[in-house]
Amino acid sequence: MGAADNEEVPVVSTELYHKDFDAFVKALGAAYEKYGFVILQNHGVSDDLISRALDGSKKFFALGEEEKKKYHLAGLGGARGYTGFGVETAKGSTKYDLKEFWHLGRDLPPGHRYEDKMPPNVDVEEGEFTAVTKEIFAALDALGGRVLEALAVHLGQPREYFGDKVNEGNSILRVIHYPPLARDGEDGAVALANAGHVRAAAHEDINLITLLLGADEGGLQILRRDGTWLDVNPPPGCVTCNIGDMLQRLSNRRLPSTTHRVVNPGADRAHLPRYSMPFFLHPNPDFVIDTLATCVSDKYPNQFPTPITSDDYLQERLREIKLK
Repeated sequence: MGAADNEEVPVVSTELYHKDFDAFVKALGAAYEKYGFVILQNHGVSDDLISRALDGSKKFFALGEEEKKKYHLAGLGGARGYTGFGVETAKGSTKYDLKEFWHLGRDLPPGHRYEDKMPPNVDVEEGEFTAVTKEIFAALDALGGRVLEALAVHLGQPREYFGDKVNEGNSILRVIHYPPLARDGEDGAVALANAGHVRAAAHEDINLITLLLGADEGGLQILRRDGTWLDVNPPPGCVTCNIGDMLQRLSNRRLPSTTHRVVNPGADRAHLPRYSMPFFLHPNPDFVIDTLATCVSDKYPNQFPTPITSDDYLQERLREIKLK
């Protein structure tokens, strides 16, 4: 583990956003500068909605392989619809992750200026999966906006700084199923795990911030600065929220994009699946990621002097993780 075995990622009540915004800014800023992660409590996403979304996810992934594959869209790099088991590979890794997932994005009206960057969503015929995941998307998008208001102030910007930069962002709700590792014995997922595959290899997220819901099973770990791993076990119903590479770049590493992973369970839990729903909050595709002047000084020179649009950065990273 590490020097502080009882160390935990800080828990912050989102009620502070309304009751004491300055305290909310201070609590988030301190947590993110140290860990790049925070756990949000009293976040306003209803327990009923979370439960319905998790139930819908379980039903979708329980469909047969052929039924799921009809929702795969070739040539989109997994941007929408279904991506099968054994495809995504973490940057720098040669072994694919032990997971399958679904991607839902923002709905755009016909003729929208971003329609060449943000393809239409795929509707699932079976059950209420599409309807409930769209509800979760909207709820987490709103919650992310409140977090970004606080982070804007923490970085010396106006509270509304991110408002017109993420209002049509290329954000993604990813619904993940990590299958049981004991399902097929040594000829199946267990053999892959023994060969060095893990549920999610060590990586950093691409986007501004990620909001994570619904991790029934443990396994999430973040990399401390001393090189040891810290387990992240949020209280029931909480949202885990971390900094992505785009915000790390914008803030000149003042807000770190922390390496994290999902490790394989021990033998006593290997027969259980794991489900999670991360919401990757992205800027508008044409937003230029250019280091904020308030984050640059003689002591902290600009580490990212070349600006890049969020879409160009996204495409680079999708190629690195083998989705394109």
